[in-house]
Amino acid sequence: MEELNRKSVDEFKESEKNPVIAVLENIRSAYNVGSVFRTADAFLIESIFMTGYTARPPHKEITKTALGAQDSVDWSYFETTKEAIEHLKKDGYKVFAVEQVSDSISLENIADLSADKIAFIFGNEVSGVEEEIISLCDGCVEIPQFGMKHSLNISVAAGIVLWEAVKSSLTLKEK
Repeated sequence: MEELNRKSVDEFKESEKNPVIAVLENIRSAYNVGSVFRTADAFLIESIFMTGYTARPPHKEITKTALGAQDSVDWSYFETTKEAIEHLKKDGYKVFAVEQVSDSISLENIADLSADKIAFIFGNEVSGVEEEIISLCDGCVEIPQFGMKHSLNISVAAGIVLWEAVKSSLTLKEK
């Protein structure tokens, strides 16, 4: 572990986090939730918010894919995504749904969002982010896709979006 420069759970908890929060709205698969925990740990993001019927720790399938990240990454549960958004906005976060809509911002332009603190809502594997929730957001972010399928598994989408957000956050810190 030392050679790989990996943090212990305590070191992770004490580390300065990237001001990014992943909001998981009604995610059906606990395996997907566990995968987002691993990604959140890898990129040192602030927290994961889970809403609705999204599974939360302790949960066998989350543990299987999170590989311990459920113990290092801070998380909170909100009964509704609306409550989570209200909490985020009160704390100064800009909130974006990850969704394909007519006026969505392409992910490669994420640096243009210019937010010190940013949250991304990842929706249900089948129905996406609820329309009512999209209207409460500061905007939508879309991952460019060029093939026949124009959707990604939520855990894959979270990995891509969270990395881009952290990369932008690191760039802002350097300036």
